[in-house]
Amino acid sequence: MSKQQYRAEIGIISDILQATTEYGNQGIGISSIARVANLSHYTAVEKCEKLISFGLMESRKDKRNHVYTITEKGIIFFRELQRFEEYIQALKIRI
Repeated sequence: MSKQQYRAEIGIISDILQATTEYGNQGIGISSIARVANLSHYTAVEKCEKLISFGLMESRKDKRNHVYTITEKGIIFFRELQRFEEYIQALKIRI
């Protein structure tokens, strides 16, 4: 019986930032973030709030829902994170 692999928080953050990047300025709702990043609603909200506090994402009210967008700082961070992930994959390091 194999043990289930869990993602590190950095992998979750990467998934959230990728989802917000794909939706651009129009923004993405929390339900979509949770689905794309394979998270519970509560965990998705918690992680998004953390990313907002770091200045990597923003939240705004759109009609009756909150939508999340990535900031310029978030885009830069996400690009660097992707480069880092590619580097560690090349070294065959698992995080």
